[in-house]
Formats: sequence, structure tokens, C-alpha cells
Amino acid sequence: MIHKTAIVDKKAKISDNVEIGPYCIIGPEVEIGTNTVLRSHVNIVGNTKIGDNNQVYPFSSIGTPPQDLKYKGEKNSLIIGNNNKFREYVNINPGTEQGGGITRIGDNNLFMVYCHVAHDCLISNNIVLANNVQVGGHVTIQNNAIVGGSCAIHQFSRIGESAMIGGMTGVLSDVIPFGLSMGNRNNLIGLNLIGLRRSKVSNENIKKIQLAYKNIFKTTNFRDNIENLQSDLKSNKFIKIIINFINSDKKRPISIPPSLQ
Repeated sequence: MIHKTAIVDKKAKISDNVEIGPYCIIGPEVEIGTNTVLRSHVNIVGNTKIGDNNQVYPFSSIGTPPQDLKYKGEKNSLIIGNNNKFREYVNINPGTEQGGGITRIGDNNLFMVYCHVAHDCLISNNIVLANNVQVGGHVTIQNNAIVGGSCAIHQFSRIGESAMIGGMTGVLSDVIPFGLSMGNRNNLIGLNLIGLRRSKVSNENIKKIQLAYKNIFKTTNFRDNIENLQSDLKSNKFIKIIINFINSDKKRPISIPPSLQ
């Protein structure tokens, strides 16, 4: 159903059972999947592809040009998966040439009021961004992460799988998978034990992760400490995730405990 006050370009591809509410604007390159609902006053433009069963609330703006002075109008895109909720005033920008031209949003995510996701970000699945989270360009947030209200995430930062970021944190350094990070400038203060238990990780594995965490971050030479981990810890599937995260992308520093600073 398309409300009579909505403006939908004839070239836009609108699937079955899509609801477009009052005063929405849909551009010519937009594709919207089945059973997606745009409540009202939603603006979707640019080369934007939205999957199935998404809900977009009033005054959200999706697909407008990147807020990057280097952007000169080159071809770019925004790809959004399925079953996401974008609450009021959410803003999401497509990619730039420097980041591959694509911003990607996965499935089953919740973007609360006033969230902003900048150009070239990769937001995976089952993620919660609480009210007023501001995500800078080229940021990666992995599956099942939770970001508290009014956080600001620096460009090129990474937030690992099942990590939790406390409210009003300025994220300047990468947060390891399963990590708990908070502070005016984010410090690693432990593991996201609540998230691990919610994910039904066994107590045995949690104890191993805790032991690995203690050994990895016992000194500032945490990459050397990884090499010296016991073999049974290195082979644990959850600890492997942490090790691979630390050893992969090095654009931003790794968040470490305050005792090491």
C-alpha cells in the first residue's frame, strides 16, 4: 500500500506487500523488498537496496550522499539486509570510492533513535545501536555487538563479535570479540560475560576465555603474549576469534585495560 501523499519515483522497484506511509519520498534507484514498512516521512534515495521485513520509522533518511568532502558524486551504493528496525531520525550514508563504494547493513539489527551510520561501514547481524550512536566512516561492527547510548565510534574502528560498549563512550581503539569496553576514551575493562551467557556459551568455555584474556593482556606486549598462550587455549574456537581479530586489521590500536596504560 502506498499512501496518496507519498512520492515514489516510477523507476523505483517496490516488491509485494510493501507499505509506504504518508509523505515518504523514494528515489529512482531504490529497491525495497517484500513486507517492508515505511511508517511516514521517510526519505530513501540513491542506489539503495533494502531487503525484506524491514521497518523504517518517521524522519529517517537513508541513502543520501556521504558526508565526506572527498566525495565528488561517483557511483556508490547502500545495501541493507532483512528484518532490521530503523527508529526515528536514523541516518545512513552509502559508500565512497576510497572505501570500495559500498555501505552494508546485515540482518536483524536495531538502530534506535538518532543513530548515524557513515560511509563505507560494515554493520553485520543481530546488532543493537542504542539511542544517538554515531558511527564514523569505514567502521566494522561484527555480529551480536551491543553499543550503548550516545557512543561515538571513530572512523576505521572495529568492534568485535559479541562485544559490548558502555553508554557515552568515545571509541578510539578496536574492541576485541566478547570484550566489554567503556570510558570517556574507551578502555577494555573485561569480558562481556552477560553476552556470552545469553549466547549459551558453556561455563567451561567462558573460563577458558577468561584465562586467555588474563594472559593476553597481562602486559602491553599482548601480541607476544598470544604466541605464548597454552595450546589448548589457542585451539579453542572462541579464543581463535579473539586472536584472529587482534592479528588482522591494524588501522586502529587495540583497546587495552587501564592497568596497561
